[in-house]
Amino acid sequence: MAAKRTTTSYALLGLLSVQPWTTYELAKQVQRSLNWFWPRAERKLYDEPKRLAEEGLATAMKEQQGKRPRTVYEITDKGRDALRDWLGAPPAPRALEFEGMVKVFFADGGSLDQLVETLNAIEAEAVERLADLAEMAAARPLTFPERGHISALSMQLHLAQEQAILRWARWAKDEVAQWESARDPGEWDWNAVLVDLAKSAARAQT
Repeated sequence: MAAKRTTTSYALLGLLSVQPWTTYELAKQVQRSLNWFWPRAERKLYDEPKRLAEEGLATAMKEQQGKRPRTVYEITDKGRDALRDWLGAPPAPRALEFEGMVKVFFADGGSLDQLVETLNAIEAEAVERLADLAEMAAARPLTFPERGHISALSMQLHLAQEQAILRWARWAKDEVAQWESARDPGEWDWNAVLVDLAKSAARAQT
């Protein structure tokens, strides 16, 4: 009985629907593109193409590149059908892995300096990712020009997310500057922030 297919299974099928890849090329392409919204450890990606081939969703062709053998995977008609069926199903609820925010959430267990350093790191990462986005969007020729419209659609969300994180990190640093410690916000009016937040969230729904 075939193992249950994961989102990563279908993500790799999606990449194979663009063109054939070796396992190494698939892993690098995941890092370049999917990592923005579906981060996965590279080591977890190397067994997945073999499983797709075992299920008949992809073919595995042995090739010789110089003195080194390699295996190139290509999607099958069965694989394209499976990908199409998956694309028509409702997506799973959104999940976000963000260690910096875990540290912010438990910041009262440490020092104020530690919290500020975490916020500095979050800010710096957002700046770096915005620079990466700018470079990717400006690069010509496009790697896959026939998919330029899809890149533009998804990268617009990446831009909005990184801009929001950058704004938040800079706002948080300004607010935290008023605190006495990570356990004592001093005269900082946190209740007013929550009241405004509730109002903004309610308005955003309409």
